Parts: sequence; structure tokens; C-alpha cells
Amino acid sequence: MKLMRIGVDLAKNVFQIHGVDRHEKPIWRQRLSRDRWLQKVLEKIEPDCEIGMESCGGAHHWARQLQARGYRVKLIAPQFVKPYVKSNKNDANDAEAICEAMSRPSMRFVSVKTVEQQDIQATHRIRAGLIEQRTAKGNQIRGLVSEYGLVAPKELLALRRAIPCWLEDGDNGLTARFRRLLDGVRSDLRTLDARVAELDSEIAAIAPSEPAAVRLQQLRGVGPITATALVATVGDASQFANGRQLSASLGLTPRQHSSGGKNRLLGISKRGDSYLRTLLVHGARSTLRTAKSKEDRLSQWAARLAERSHYNVAAIALANKTARMAWAMLRHDTDYQPERAAA
Repeated sequence: MKLMRIGVDLAKNVFQIHGVDRHEKPIWRQRLSRDRWLQKVLEKIEPDCEIGMESCGGAHHWARQLQARGYRVKLIAPQFVKPYVKSNKNDANDAEAICEAMSRPSMRFVSVKTVEQQDIQATHRIRAGLIEQRTAKGNQIRGLVSEYGLVAPKELLALRRAIPCWLEDGDNGLTARFRRLLDGVRSDLRTLDARVAELDSEIAAIAPSEPAAVRLQQLRGVGPITATALVATVGDASQFANGRQLSASLGLTPRQHSSGGKNRLLGISKRGDSYLRTLLVHGARSTLRTAKSKEDRLSQWAARLAERSHYNVAAIALANKTARMAWAMLRHDTDYQPERAAA
């Protein structure tokens, strides 16, 4: 029988295959090792067969490998596969669930990322990890000096300025040993600052080389970091039917708890990419701070919204609108149009 669709459960060393024919009858179930699975698939299936995988570690790499050989590949978010897992969770059931999920007419799929997108995304992930480490190092310093009766300032910039003062003050009760330790963690903090600055420079160099990122920086509150993060995360905007779908995928739309015809909207859902959502919200906050002094329609709209509602609500609404405008610019390869921003 001819295979029409196969689901592949990816893992580090063992891949599980589940294939069905045009009558939805399972005709291929096999467990393959990492070094054999691709060749076995190429021998077993024909080019018109669809291949589905969860959008997890390594999925984009294997999708590109299969696409280069002429196969249609569909990537599915893990949370959309989970409802189709029958009984206990294991590799065979997961592969069957992937095969079943990809056949649903209303299923949403993830676009396959290019190598360039993954490079940009890796830069952002490393930078985000270093910022987390730097924040943790600052909190460690605050906790340590508090044991000696010293209160550290809240901002990281002020903390950097305070450390030399503590080291030079001979009457603050710090021992010679602790001064050496404090100087060591200050050196760690400097190293993290240098690495973050290095990656900021890398992102600043990437942004002018990506035409989409250059256009996105025309938006208010979007700089090189947010623009390149959008390019790396969204890529092909045609995977979203409209701007609201992109905004919803980033968790910037209200969460629903509706039943019996009664619609109840809660706070934003916070689904999807939290890193990109955070960048958009911070950009919206910076835009709101200067909105009153601007005369364009978008700034006036944001200023009026901030006056009649909570500041955080206005920031989220502006971030939502920015995501929608970014979708339109990516989808249609257009520049920012201020006259339509507050429509």
C-alpha cells in the first residue's frame, strides 16, 4: 500500500515512525536510529507523501533536509499534538498523534525556519541568557552585602557605582577576605556586561543586512533588537491569516473564559514567545512616555488611551497594535504608513 502521510516523533537518538495509507489505515510503524532514519524514509515513501513532526529541537533542521529532497513537511506546535495522544504517552503513541493531528483541516502549522533565522534567534537566546545571569549576579551581590549591613541600590547601574565605594570605605565593617570576594564578583559582572555589549553589537550589525528588519524599525518603539527578533520568530508572515493571529500567538490578546453564550474576557493570555512579547511591551512603554509631545495619530491615540485607562492597559494595547502593523509590513513587504496606524 502507498503511504500518504507519516508522523515522526523526534528524539536525540531514536526516531519513531507512524505512517498511514489513503484509507487512514496504519501500514508503517517502526523505530529507527538517528543515523538510519532519514535514508529509510527516503527509501520508503514517495514525493507526494506528507511528513509531520512536532516543532521541537532539531525539527527545523530535519524539515529543511526533507524539503531539499522534494517532500512536503508540516511542523506542529507540541500543545496542538497533545490532545491526540491516546492512552499512555510513549514514542509510538506520540508518532500516531502527530500523524493524526496533521490531518485535521483546522490544524495550525509552524513555518520552517531558515538557517539565517536560526542564527539570529540563537544570538537573541544567548543574549537573553546572559542578561538572566547578570541579573542573578546582581541579586547575589545584594544578598551578600546585606549580611554586612549594607543596602544595595535597586538599579544595576547604581549597583555598579556602589561596589567601588564599598571597597574603598575602610569603616563599613567589610573584612579583607570579603573585599577580595566582592572584587571577584564585580569582575564577573563586568565580564557579563562585556558579553551582552558584544551581542548587542552583533544584533546592530545584523539589522541593516535584513531588509525586513530595516522596514520594521520604522515602527514606533521598535529598534534593532525587536526588529531582528520579529524576523527570527515570525519569518514568513503568511503563516498567519491576519495581524490578530500574530498578536494572539504572542499572547497579547485577552484570554477567554466563555460559556453558555456569555463572553468573558480576562487579562492577556501570555501564550507564545515571552521574549518577543516582552520586547514589544517595553517598546510600547517607551513610546507612551513621549506620546503626549507627538502630533501623529498613533501617538495621540495612545495618549488618549493612557488617560482614560490604566497605563499598563495602554502599553499592552499599543504592543498589540505594533504586532499587527509588523504583520502587515512583513506580509505585504510594505513600509510603515503613519496615516493608517490609528485607523
